[in-house]
Amino acid sequence: MRLQPSFDERLLRESVARLAGEFGAEYFMEKTRAREPVTELWKKLGDNGYLGAFLPTEYGGGGQGIWSLAIVSEELAAAGCPMFPLIYSAAIVSNVLARHGSQEQKDTWLPKLAAGEAKIAFAITEPDAGSNSHNLSTVARRTGDKYVINGRKTFISGVDSADAILVVARTGTDEKTGKGLLSLFLVDPDAPGLERTYVPTAVNAPEGQWMLFFDGVEVDADQLIGTQDKGLRIVFEGLNPERILGATLSTGLARYALNKAVSYVKDRQVWGVPIATHQAVAHPLAKAKIELDLAGLMMRKAAALYDAGSPEAGEAANMAKYAAGEAGIHCVDAAIQVHGGNGVALEYGLTDVWWLARFTKIGPVSAEMVLNYVSEHTLGLPKSY
Repeated sequence: MRLQPSFDERLLRESVARLAGEFGAEYFMEKTRAREPVTELWKKLGDNGYLGAFLPTEYGGGGQGIWSLAIVSEELAAAGCPMFPLIYSAAIVSNVLARHGSQEQKDTWLPKLAAGEAKIAFAITEPDAGSNSHNLSTVARRTGDKYVINGRKTFISGVDSADAILVVARTGTDEKTGKGLLSLFLVDPDAPGLERTYVPTAVNAPEGQWMLFFDGVEVDADQLIGTQDKGLRIVFEGLNPERILGATLSTGLARYALNKAVSYVKDRQVWGVPIATHQAVAHPLAKAKIELDLAGLMMRKAAALYDAGSPEAGEAANMAKYAAGEAGIHCVDAAIQVHGGNGVALEYGLTDVWWLARFTKIGPVSAEMVLNYVSEHTLGLPKSY
């Protein structure tokens, strides 16, 4: 693993940071409060080729690895513009389509995804299944040249601004294990029988969370991704990019908060000297910085292993997600603390990112499920669930 950034990596970081700075946290929060998508920013990212960094060149992508997309995501978050769609649309769905989509599906969607002209939401989570993907109750049944979908999904991001939804549904049951056999479908967000309900949350992001209700939703058979009943393997292939991009939200937000904190404590004076002089102020920020850099190293390792096709990528991606989530919370919390009362004043912008930093320990995979993974797959301990 190369630790020294290449010229191209440095240039990418600088370019994305400069673009993100043209919009910034104020723009991001204005859109969030209005519950509007950051369309202008998204389109500009597409125009500059950043959204397609992870996609094949024949579809307008950059042909780069996951690390390039991770750089884009982290720099946006560090500028106060954390982008959920980079996780579900640019990483998970784009990866699934590039690897398992039909030629028609690739031709239809990948150029639009790379150009920022389309976004696709990802719907797997259910009210009663949680992290147990084998227990999904949303069912898709084949009827002639169509599938009919019935069921519910919850906490699905950005449905209102999506051009399609990649839905994971049960199409059968394994006779030996009793576990669900899953398949993936591209579904029109405005399809008859599909209704959605907004789920209010404390997380500040333009992309809202939605409950989806499928009541006899018909999908053409050619909207199946890959092979029927083989969808679980496809989903798992998308989890490592999800973990890595999720980690970048945490590290980017950590940098955003830490930069604010360092600037503040250098200027703020109470006893005739900057409060940064006092160890009670400096040490928590130093500790947070150490955690942040450690998480960054793990994130880089995970991306390198994934891009190399290593079987160890899953372990590293989960560890990176866990480490970044912890670092993100500690950096934002330390930044709020050294601001004193100003830490909760809206004008300082730290409360805007607190719940998003906190949410990264819950989704897109919880810290507990990461610990379960490491316990079982790394340490060889008995499976606990």
